[in-house]
Amino acid sequence: MNRPTLIVYCGLPGVGKSAASAYTAEQLSTERYRSDQVRKRLFPDPEYTDEETVATYEELLACARSELEAGADVVLDATFRSKRFRDRAAALASEVDAAVVYVHVTCDVDVVRERLENRTETISDAEFEQHLQLKRAFEPIERDHVVIDNSGSLEETYRQIDREVL
Repeated sequence: MNRPTLIVYCGLPGVGKSAASAYTAEQLSTERYRSDQVRKRLFPDPEYTDEETVATYEELLACARSELEAGADVVLDATFRSKRFRDRAAALASEVDAAVVYVHVTCDVDVVRERLENRTETISDAEFEQHLQLKRAFEPIERDHVVIDNSGSLEETYRQIDREVL
């Protein structure tokens, strides 16, 4: 039996994690859990406090655990900006004997600005200012990971995912 895989999409707000992670989950016919959805379910009017963030990641990882324990692959979509949350994902994978793949989605800052300013239907509350704030706070990813540059077309992004992740 193949080990299940936890695919952790991380990156700043507005870089296209959701588009990339949705494509991956669709190609693998597997569940995708988004921190934005989990946070809104836990906190209908979120204030984005540290306590909310910890609770959101704990719930995100709990959802992933259930799927992984059942032998299914899981895609997570969150900033995972701090080493401690990435480490928690790695620990979860180890605990359930799953493989883990980190995918860091990046995007040119001018493209991010344009996309965030023109975004309409989305569950995310992130605006360009949050992108800039989190960029300063994003801790380096000090583990093996794939980088997907989402500055171009979705088709270009999907080709990178096909080549590097799937």
